[in-house]
Amino acid sequence: MKSPFFQEFLMISTFQTVLLIALLIGLFVLMYYFQKKKYSFSKRMLTATGLGLILGLCIQATAKFSATPMEITFVVETTKWYSLFGNGFIDLIRMLVIPLIMVSIVHVIINMDDGTHINKLVKTTLLIMIAMVSVAVMVGFAIGILFNLGGNSISVNGTAKLREIQSLVDIIRDLIPANPVTAMTSSNIIALIIFAAFFGVAAKRMSKKYMETVKPFIDLTNALHKIIISVAMSIIKWMPYAVIPLLANTIAQRGLDSILEVGLFIIALYIGLIIMFCIQLLILSINGFNPLTYVKKAIPALILAFTSRSSIGCLPFTVNTLTQKLGVNNGTASFIAGLSTTAGMQGCAGVFPAMLLVYIANLNGITIDISFILMTIIVVTIGSFGIAGVPGTSTMAATVALTGTNLGHLFPMASPILAVDPIIDMGRTALNVSGAMVNAILVDKTLHGINMTTYNDLNLAKNDYEETA
Repeated sequence: MKSPFFQEFLMISTFQTVLLIALLIGLFVLMYYFQKKKYSFSKRMLTATGLGLILGLCIQATAKFSATPMEITFVVETTKWYSLFGNGFIDLIRMLVIPLIMVSIVHVIINMDDGTHINKLVKTTLLIMIAMVSVAVMVGFAIGILFNLGGNSISVNGTAKLREIQSLVDIIRDLIPANPVTAMTSSNIIALIIFAAFFGVAAKRMSKKYMETVKPFIDLTNALHKIIISVAMSIIKWMPYAVIPLLANTIAQRGLDSILEVGLFIIALYIGLIIMFCIQLLILSINGFNPLTYVKKAIPALILAFTSRSSIGCLPFTVNTLTQKLGVNNGTASFIAGLSTTAGMQGCAGVFPAMLLVYIANLNGITIDISFILMTIIVVTIGSFGIAGVPGTSTMAATVALTGTNLGHLFPMASPILAVDPIIDMGRTALNVSGAMVNAILVDKTLHGINMTTYNDLNLAKNDYEETA
């Protein structure tokens, strides 16, 4: 099968490709069997994660653990077909992001009690986000020092380039929705939240004066909200099927040599992410929430974040988990989850850049003293908001951290780390999404809006989504 039809159009030109595609279909059949046997959604998600990991390792083994797997024909073809099911699912989820944010924010505002204040929601959210990111930075710094990252490494050369850094004024201006349509096409979530908030406040205000005129719009918004949630649930129920190819592709596309080269950094990062996750659970416990209940209900969302590596792609599912399972007010959930996809990310813009700074500093024999530590905490915490809406979050976070600490000229040394970014990004994204949910819970408790009955109801953790679609 050497013709262009098979190699370039159909992208099935080897026996290995056919076999691996058939294997994926077989795993889909197995997942369908589990679904028919009424296995819980969480169990199916965990099973799919294990199967995806094994499948990815099988592809690596078939490629003889090549250092450059994406130069092997069957790996390229197989991962391309796998992306149809994995990334295709993420595309369907992303399809809902814009209408979900717009409709949810407006829906909540027009149905708010007159005594509810948006200003308090914004202030409380920012305070909690800054505090949590600061803790994440300190965790990353502590783990980096403990593991002496970069202290024994010989990988000092690279080709990675600094991203251009915008001024604070330009960043703030970019968040202002000068053109709502452009904000939608570029997935500028913060701009959409601002626009939807203005729209919702205006509708709420006009409903007091011209209720008969505005009522059709209110009814339409309420109806659209129910429809969008139903569409989201119809898509989300297929998530266990998508997790398998998503994780398999991430494992299959990375060369084993590149992973081993920065193996210590990867191990240290995941330990740091786990510690930060435990801190989140501890904070929930201190505030009167059962952390085990949170884990049981959050697992599906965290697995999707882990395998998809997309906070925005997880957004509809994150909002649903917060509102339907954890008892968070719809407005709080939509606002904080949306904001957290582009700002205050505890993994990508907290733990990771702090550890990277330790790695670069040790590579170059730079003394890590109290002034360096304080500067890192300030720069990385502020930078976690400065990277909002910029593609390539990890590269931008690294750029902001290194430049802000006067180490920008050493950025090429981060190349070995950035080369295995997909492996690192899985855990970071899961922590980002968990951070968004924990922040939403804490904010809603402060605003006295959370439904503790819903939060403590463990039966909701077994929701398989078919019933709510």
